[in-house]
Amino acid sequence: MKFSRHALLPALILTSLSAGAADTTATPNPLSVHVLNLQTGVPTAGVKVELEQQQKTGWVKLASGTTDSHGRITALYPAGEAMPAGDYKVVFKTGEYYKGIGQPTFFPEIPVVFHAEKSGDHYHIPLLLSQYGYSTYRGN
Repeated sequence: MKFSRHALLPALILTSLSAGAADTTATPNPLSVHVLNLQTGVPTAGVKVELEQQQKTGWVKLASGTTDSHGRITALYPAGEAMPAGDYKVVFKTGEYYKGIGQPTFFPEIPVVFHAEKSGDHYHIPLLLSQYGYSTYRGN
C-alpha cells in the first residue's frame, strides 16, 4: 500500500502532539515558596531558601534554591520524588538578602516549620517580608 506525503502529514502531527502531551502529565513539585516585600509591594528576588525534613537524627537538608524575579521558587522539593507526610522546615535566608542590598534586618533567617498531612498534596509557603517583621500562611 502506498501513501502520499500529504496523507502522512496529519498522522505525524497527531503523533507529535500526543508525545508532547505526555510530557505535561509529569507529577508537579509538591512544594513552592513566594516572597513578597511588604515595604515596596513587589516580589523579592534573590532570597536563598533551604528545605529541611525532621528525621530521627534531627533536621536533614533536602534542597535549596533562590527566589526568581517573581519572588518564587516553584519547585523546592527534590525533583521526581514524592513528599511523604511529616514535619518540614523552610528556612528563608533573609539576613544574606538584606546584607546584599545594604539594609539592616532584625531577622537574619526565618524558619517556617510545617506539617505535611499526606503525600500527594501541594504545599505553598508565602512569606510577606519587611526588615523588622514577617508573616506567613499556607497558600495554594
